[in-house]
Amino acid sequence: MPNSYYTYIMSNQSNSTIYVGVTNNIERRAFEHMDGSGAKFTSKYKINKLVYFERYTEVKDAIQREKQLKGWKREKKNNLISQMNPEWRDLMKD
Repeated sequence: MPNSYYTYIMSNQSNSTIYVGVTNNIERRAFEHMDGSGAKFTSKYKINKLVYFERYTEVKDAIQREKQLKGWKREKKNNLISQMNPEWRDLMKD
């Protein structure tokens, strides 16, 4: 089975703050953010909702995409999320 790497976007409950990251285990990483152990930024802003992700087989591709998304303006990130997840549901609950 090939390796999987993910570029993902997490949000707080009001969707006012988002976080872009990369991981090789989307479930574990989302739960780390949810319980406050994911990163100082996500803990500080209570970012605990997985709203977007993309899967890659090569880690370099996931990292490249993470860097690309981090360079985007917020509106463009919002549009990307809304295409996949129009209601900004917590994808870990689906």
